[in-house]
Order: sequence, then structure tokens, then C-alpha cells
Amino acid sequence: MSAPKYWVWLSGRGNMNAGEARRLLEYFGSPENIYFADTAELSKFDFKSQTAKRIAEDKNLNDALEIIDRCTEAGYRIITLQDSDYPARLRNIFDPPVVMYVRGVLPPVDEEAAVAIVGTRKCSPYGVKTAERFGYELAKCGCVVVTGLARGIDSSAAMGALRGGGRVIGVLGCGLDTVYPAGNERLYDDVAAVGALITEYPPDEGVRGRNFPIRNRIISGISVGVAVIEAPEKSGALITAAHALEQGRDVFAVPGNVDAPNSRGTNMLIREGATPVLCGEDIAGEYKWLFKGRAHGSAKGEKVPLDGKMAVRLVKKQVKDGDYKSKTDKKVIDNKNKADYDLKKPVLCGDELIIAQAIGDECLHIDEIAAKCSMTAPQTMAALTMMEIKGIVRQEKGKYFSLT
Repeated sequence: MSAPKYWVWLSGRGNMNAGEARRLLEYFGSPENIYFADTAELSKFDFKSQTAKRIAEDKNLNDALEIIDRCTEAGYRIITLQDSDYPARLRNIFDPPVVMYVRGVLPPVDEEAAVAIVGTRKCSPYGVKTAERFGYELAKCGCVVVTGLARGIDSSAAMGALRGGGRVIGVLGCGLDTVYPAGNERLYDDVAAVGALITEYPPDEGVRGRNFPIRNRIISGISVGVAVIEAPEKSGALITAAHALEQGRDVFAVPGNVDAPNSRGTNMLIREGATPVLCGEDIAGEYKWLFKGRAHGSAKGEKVPLDGKMAVRLVKKQVKDGDYKSKTDKKVIDNKNKADYDLKKPVLCGDELIIAQAIGDECLHIDEIAAKCSMTAPQTMAALTMMEIKGIVRQEKGKYFSLT
């Protein structure tokens, strides 16, 4: 394992492109090997930028040591790609940050339903109110709220989550010792107290416009989904949504008036396939099966059936002798007449039976199902499609499947 000074050196005080750094690491194996590589060895590597080449050839560690000293003095943590507490979800994107500087305690995001809330800085009063409500409801539903802490939607969502007693991860486009926008000192302190402030930029890195679009990939990369609240046609929030799609994350959008400039971006996302949502519970409900015990679909803990509504009691499913059936042959409906409804029992055979037995009570990704069943991906997908048509499985976000 390489010492932190070599990781900080490789990050080049924020000037090393993360994608280039990853290519270097894949080629040389470690930042220490890159540091000790001579000119002849470095010349064999196909550098995509002169900046990366200059950093690799510069063997001066003074800047890296100074950054480490400043972080130690301020109480900031330095997490590198090699560390076990570096989020795997973020590590697996195309261009993860080589180093992250952390203030506070970073939640175990790989085990959490971390949802990003993004939107325009120049939001309307409606946008402020909606962002606060979404942040509050997501927090109450057990989700971790991720935000860039910029003015407008970002800060409002963080405030709502804090009021809901939730945890917040603030992803900065500057160093941890720079408060942006000015006046957010108290919000920074509150977020660090219950969650974490993170950035790939070292202390003393001030506000630079070019850094903010770059940091957006971290906001989406650390999250399972991104919710966009108020975004015009040209907005940094849409950049984050684009990163989310590239990284295989879910994208949610709050619909708005068709003639409102701040809703053009969100409405466009919905038109192109983003999931429209009306409250934080809509989002949390998408992840209650993936993060059991952490995320749930109600800000009140549990939804209570209303009069005139039918609440189906959940019955554990079993797969036996080729039949898919419940413990009883009846489904009980709570209503005035206590009516009973016969359950149809679709017959399972072949691949469908194997898959049903593999899923059991879990909610599994298609790759996990294929691996457990020793099937190819196309074979698994074909069987799951038929099972979904028969009503035997339901597909959750992100190609996860569970028995209905």
C-alpha cells in the first residue's frame, strides 16, 4: 500500500484529471510506482494531457506534505482509492477522485440509500419550499441526502434533511476551508456534525467556476439516484443528471409549469424518461427493497390504510413442487365485507423455477441471479421477462428483481 503522500502528489493539487490518474494507476499499479518511474518508463505511457505528464515527471513532494500537514492541523481526513472506507459505489465510476478530503464522518454510503437533490441556484420560492420538503421527507424515510450545498435548491434540500434529523453529505467544488456561498458557515458546520463535507480539492483551493461541473460526477457517483428540482435548459443540475445516466443511476424529476423557465429542464428530463416524483416518499419507496431496515417508503414510518382503501396483508411466498403459491390459497383484503379473493397459481418450470428458488425472499440484481443460477445474462433476462408478464416477479429500479 502506498503512503498518503504519494496519493496526494498524484492528485496534483486538483490539477490532475481523474480519468488520466486512473489510467496511470492501472498501468503502473500504484502512485508510488508512478512516482519512482523514470523518464524512460513514463515515456511508454500514452499521456492524454500535458498537465498529467508534468505532474508525473515532477518528483517534488513538498506540496503534498504541506497539504497533509494542513489537513492534520484542521482535523480533515484524507481518503484514497486504496482505503477500505472509500465508497465502492464511487470507486466504480469511470473517473473517481484519487483522493477525497473529508470533514465530519462519512456514512457507509454503500449500505445506504443515498439520494442526491440538485437544482438551480436561482430558484423560485416554490423551488425552495419543494427542496426543503423533499430533503425532510427523504431524511424521515431513512435516506442519506447528497447535495452540492450551492445557493438555492442544494442548500434548501440540506436544511430540510437536517430538520428531518437525517444525515447529509455535502460535495464541494473547493477546499474544505472555503465556504461557498459566503454565509453558509452554519450550514457547513451542521452538515459536518451529522454527516460529512467531502471534496477532491485540497485546502486553500478557492472557488473556481470550472471545478463545479467536475465535482458533479461525485454527487451522482456516490448516490443511488438523483432528484432534479427546478432546472432551466442550461443548468449544472442537468450535468449531474447526465453523469447519473452515464453511471447507471436513477434520475427523478419534479414536474413544473410548462411555461416556467426553471421547469424546462425538469420537464425535458421527464419527457426523455426520467421518473416524475411528487414527494420524497416517491423516491424512498423505490429503494425500500434494496436497503431493508434503512430506507422505507413512508415519512411516518408506516402508511396506515385509509377508509375505503384495501390493504393487502403481506404473505411470505414459497416455491414448492413447481408451483408458485402463498402459504394459503386466499389473499385477505381488509375492507368492510372482509372479502376473499382466490389467488391464481401460475406454474413454474425449467429456468423460471430455478430463478424463483434463487431469489427467494431477497431482491437481487440480474447479475446476481444469473450467477446464482449459472445462466447467461440473455437466458436469465428472457426467463425474468416471462415471469414478469405472468406476475411472478416485479422489477425494481436498477435491474433488481423480487418475487411478487
